[in-house]
Amino acid sequence: MLSIAWAPCYAHPLPAGHRFPMLKYELLPEQLLREGIVTEADFFLPAPPPEAEILRTHTADYYHRLQHGQLTRQEERATGFPWSEELFVREVTILGGTIECARRALHNGIALNVAGGTHHAFADRGEGFCLLNDQAAAANYLLAHEPRIQKILIVDLDVHQGNGTAAIFQQEPRVFTFSMHGARNYPHRKEQSDLDLPLADGTDDAAYLGLLRDTLPHLVEEVAPDFVFYLAGVDVLATDKLGHLALTRAGCQQRDQFVLELCHQHQLPVVVCMGGGYSERLIDIVEAHVNTFRTAAALFS
Repeated sequence: MLSIAWAPCYAHPLPAGHRFPMLKYELLPEQLLREGIVTEADFFLPAPPPEAEILRTHTADYYHRLQHGQLTRQEERATGFPWSEELFVREVTILGGTIECARRALHNGIALNVAGGTHHAFADRGEGFCLLNDQAAAANYLLAHEPRIQKILIVDLDVHQGNGTAAIFQQEPRVFTFSMHGARNYPHRKEQSDLDLPLADGTDDAAYLGLLRDTLPHLVEEVAPDFVFYLAGVDVLATDKLGHLALTRAGCQQRDQFVLELCHQHQLPVVVCMGGGYSERLIDIVEAHVNTFRTAAALFS
């Protein structure tokens, strides 16, 4: 049985250009149920966490201004979203979902958030459609509340560097940040992860998977994590408008298979968040995300 965070709270007003990619959050659970990969019982409705848990990661000044719609126009533009109360509720709910996924993964081996992966959010600001950093907050939650969790590995395979996550944990030796991303892609000014693997435009299945297979097993051995967060963005696809890499859908699934098999073999609890996906055809986005759940169900159910 999988444990999946999903909150139907994505219908807040958005500019037309944002509505298309947001549809995946509704279509993905429908497809999972239609195919019988999961049942209704596998889903749980997340709730916003206590404010104190958010403030382990984000500054009080930024969080309270975000909460009350007091960001400057420049700050709002950097996020890519117009502020609304619904947007704020959505963001804290996503963050709460990833924290709860972390709690459940400790017992089930894995938990997945249909949303999440907001890795461009810094402690004191949002960027790139990310307002609050859910995986960072969940990692800090575990370090604060779970004595058995002494080392965390964040595996960020979204096509964009996890700059916010890297900055948040730059001085935190208990969290190792690994980002494998497009070298010339957003953000133009990269932060320094513990390990960055920048990829050339047009990197295909063979090159991508070869590099991942050469890197991640050694990383698991060296870091010796007690817990893994995996950001499984599907903007690595050749069909993606923003990604500039050349992975096929099959290659993307092999990526997920490799990461999750490694966690399973090492008995590492793992939380998976969906991250980005901006292909022209919605079916390419949804099907690639569904593959992540298919893979997880086959390994952990």
